[in-house]
Amino acid sequence: MDKIILKGMHFYGYHGCFPEEQRTGQPFSIDIMMTVDLTKAGYTDALSDTVDYGAVYDCIKKIVEGKPCNLIEKVACIIADTILDVFSPNQVQVTVHKPHAPIGGSFDDVAVVIERSKNCD
Repeated sequence: MDKIILKGMHFYGYHGCFPEEQRTGQPFSIDIMMTVDLTKAGYTDALSDTVDYGAVYDCIKKIVEGKPCNLIEKVACIIADTILDVFSPNQVQVTVHKPHAPIGGSFDDVAVVIERSKNCD
């Protein structure tokens, strides 16, 4: 199956379990991989026959920069559910990176990865 990938989308949000995180915010990075059938778009060359990734970006931006969640797991789930509902891919994989998570040590990144499909119950 074909895929559309948006990688390294950077936003500033207020997600976290600690009051300081929801007060001052921090950067988040989002990666999306949507499984879609691109056969028709490949032949017609028409935006209407594919997923408009500009619209996907705008949708994700509203979620990440919107209402705070305690967990990045919740942020990832909202993104996945919204993408499935609005853009109807067969499957979506969402990675939410929180590179400044409040961990008392040195690390490069904290991330969650979830996969959802429109066939899930």
